Amino acid sequence: MFVIIGFIVVTGCVLGGYTWAGGHVEALIHPSEVLTIGGASLGAMLVMGSPKILKDLIKSIIGALKGSPFNKKAYGDLFKLSYDLLKTARKDGLLALEPHLNDPHESKIFSKYPRLQKDHHFTTFLCDGLSSVVEASMSQEQLHDLLQKQIAVMDEEHHQAVGILAKSADAMPGFGIVAAVLGIVITMGAIDGPVEEIGHKVGAALVGTFLGILASYGFMAPLAARMDLLGKSEMDFYRTTAAIIEAAIGGAAPKQIIEQARRVVCSEARPERVELEKMLKEADAAA
Repeated sequence: MFVIIGFIVVTGCVLGGYTWAGGHVEALIHPSEVLTIGGASLGAMLVMGSPKILKDLIKSIIGALKGSPFNKKAYGDLFKLSYDLLKTARKDGLLALEPHLNDPHESKIFSKYPRLQKDHHFTTFLCDGLSSVVEASMSQEQLHDLLQKQIAVMDEEHHQAVGILAKSADAMPGFGIVAAVLGIVITMGAIDGPVEEIGHKVGAALVGTFLGILASYGFMAPLAARMDLLGKSEMDFYRTTAAIIEAAIGGAAPKQIIEQARRVVCSEARPERVELEKMLKEADAAA
């Protein structure tokens, strides 16, 4: 929502200042300039990225427009889900987690938190990590290294998509200049025509430069920065999940594990201690 509002503010201020100074909006409408700049930008993205990266880019753009899903509610669901799983392991033994970890989409525990259950990447990360705890196949240090490497891979994949958009944003002013030069070439072919016609063609050429710069600094670069910020919030969510998984090896009480994980959450999404206690009581009541 904030991204859309920001784009509206950028567009409104630019067009408002232009019309206030006596400009006419229709003079900025030149489909040929948009085709040149947009087509060149799209082609550059196709050259730079693989099909997977381009799909990730589209998903990331949609996610940036919708806003971060890793808010206080998401952390609340994470803590309650983890608490339920850890409490089950403490009460019935680690082997009691196997049915839930092997098929989280059919798990009664996971089904209480549909938002997390539908996130394939999250369920895979959590279930694989807890499966290592159940199998006791590695030490806490080894599990820590493994989880951090998984997070690093996810972070790298996210930055590939952001990098393509950022590089395209850097190229947009250049594509605008290309469109402007082509417009000047057309103008030179009509240099002996009426002054009004020449002025119209020069104006159309300059619109190409204007659109390239505006698209770069007003839309694409801020969007890339927003995607990078959302990627960081996602990685923070996975790091909190990893901290819970690692603490499970130590055999600490479920409430103690969740309380420790709460303290490393960013202040914007971190539930207060009283809120956490209320969440865990709700989880106990729903068990």
